[in-house]
Amino acid sequence: MKIEQIYTGCLAQGAYFIQSKGEAAVIDPLREVAPYLGRAERDSVVIKYIFETHFHADFVSGHVTLAEKTGGRIVYGPNAQTSYDAHIAADGEEFQVGDVTIRALHTPGHTMESTTYLLLDAEGREHAIFTGDTLFLGDVGRPDLAQKSASLTQEQLAGTLFNSLREKIMPLPDDVIVYPAHGAGSACGKNMMKETVDTLGNQKRMNYALRPDMTQVEFIQEVTDGLMPPPPYFPINVKLNKEGGYADIDEVLNQGLRSLSPAEFEAAADEVSALVLDVRSPEEFAVGHVPNSIFIGLDGNFAPWVGELIVDVQQPILLVVSEGREEEAVTRLARVGFDRTLGFLKGGTEAWINAGMSTETVNSISAEQFEAEHSSNQDRIFDVRKQGEHRSEHLEGAHHTPLSALNDHLAEFPAVEPFYLHCAGGYRSMIASSMLKARGIHNMVDVQGGFTAISETKIPRTSYVCPSTL
Repeated sequence: MKIEQIYTGCLAQGAYFIQSKGEAAVIDPLREVAPYLGRAERDSVVIKYIFETHFHADFVSGHVTLAEKTGGRIVYGPNAQTSYDAHIAADGEEFQVGDVTIRALHTPGHTMESTTYLLLDAEGREHAIFTGDTLFLGDVGRPDLAQKSASLTQEQLAGTLFNSLREKIMPLPDDVIVYPAHGAGSACGKNMMKETVDTLGNQKRMNYALRPDMTQVEFIQEVTDGLMPPPPYFPINVKLNKEGGYADIDEVLNQGLRSLSPAEFEAAADEVSALVLDVRSPEEFAVGHVPNSIFIGLDGNFAPWVGELIVDVQQPILLVVSEGREEEAVTRLARVGFDRTLGFLKGGTEAWINAGMSTETVNSISAEQFEAEHSSNQDRIFDVRKQGEHRSEHLEGAHHTPLSALNDHLAEFPAVEPFYLHCAGGYRSMIASSMLKARGIHNMVDVQGGFTAISETKIPRTSYVCPSTL
């Protein structure tokens, strides 16, 4: 028996490749199926089953393509309804893969079809659980994503999740290994650990949601407290995963990897009102970029921010990308359902400039220069971090304009005077700068290194103080 975790950092997502005696199973595969096919060929195994823990919201799964290419059987847990051929397992149903057994444990709550897969070794011992979004390390799946489809409130779903954890997972032995679908950085939970594998016994000690003395009422309150609205692309991805009506990843790559001259690039942008997406580094974007382009760098939480900010998965996209990273960019867009990449700018901004095309820049300064200018500009500082980050500590007098809701704050930015943008490290503030410039606001100043760099200066900082309840 061999278990391999295939972890994708930009989505904080874990897929799993399990093999035994010439047979294999894949759990929660990503859309690009080449890694699984490659492993099967390398080890001369046949992919027999493709297990899905639930209908994923944060990425498009590769289950349909993988089934077509291998003949493997797609398996979902109880309550799942698909538009393609799949086996809907009964609670407790078992599947043989070589000399190991995989048992479906129905664990609703995150979604109503959510299922944990328990792996029994050749001797029948309970070895590992693949928990999907039911149980994370340090957290559990958010219970608000399936409200509409399940006709239940998030509180009712949380109560269902409480029961699933206590009836199906917590009774298992402490030495059972926990393999979750996500880790820290995913929007599917709140407080996940950075580790991606743990024992159930340690989770019983460390995970607030598994406290043995916890009541259902306390669980519901803690799990639902502080939930941010889910990204707008989540329901779109759920629909794609349920219906399976998306293009093969190879077709998406063939279209997206067209190299376009500056003239072709400009014509394509005008012809179909394509979004020009610059995925280079913040520093490169600041120095020079195609006018009206939006920056979301590959070296960051790329796919989640694309899904959060672009919203329309049918939006035609043209890429400005560093040489050698074109396929990576197209693939990572497709992972979250953005299939309409039309090509990339051949030669990048250098070719654009050499062709006589105009560029724009972002005024970006160091934290030290910001410190020198700070005292006379305290009322023109804008913090684009998340609410929790801002509450924890922020610059005195800074306006809080979170990136995900930037469009709601456009009227707050000065029309003429320069103003300062910062995030935690410089990635999100450059995204914000690009969005503002595309809307005709050009008088921003980006602070390099964000709050991390600013914290090394003597600029006064403060934190949110909870009002007294006395």
